[in-house]
Amino acid sequence: MDDDRPLGEWAEDREQRRPVRGERRHVPLGDETGQGAHLAQDAPRGLQEWDGHQWVPIGIAENLTAAAQETTDHAAARARRIPLPPISKLPPAPEPWRPTEVFHRPDPQ
Repeated sequence: MDDDRPLGEWAEDREQRRPVRGERRHVPLGDETGQGAHLAQDAPRGLQEWDGHQWVPIGIAENLTAAAQETTDHAAARARRIPLPPISKLPPAPEPWRPTEVFHRPDPQ
C-alpha cells in the first residue's frame, strides 16, 4: 500500500482488482505447473471458479484452446474492470551504475 494514499482509496482499488463471484480461470496441470499458461498448449488445463473467497476447481479442459473457450468472457470482463496505472504512477527509472573510483589507463612507455 502506498503511504501517501488514503486507506479508503486503496481499499476501493483492491476491491476492484479482486475476482467477481463466478469468474473463471484456467491453470495448467501436470509436472511443470510453474510455467506460463501459454506453454505446453496440448497439456490439460484445470478450470477454476471464484466462489467469493477462493478458487474452486470445477472441471478439466482437454487443452489450452478448450480452456480458453470456457474462460474468454471472464478474462475480457476482468481486463475491462482493472484499469492500467497512470504513467505518472510508474516508479522512476534507476540511475545507471557508475563506479565510485575513477580508473585511468596507465601511460604507455
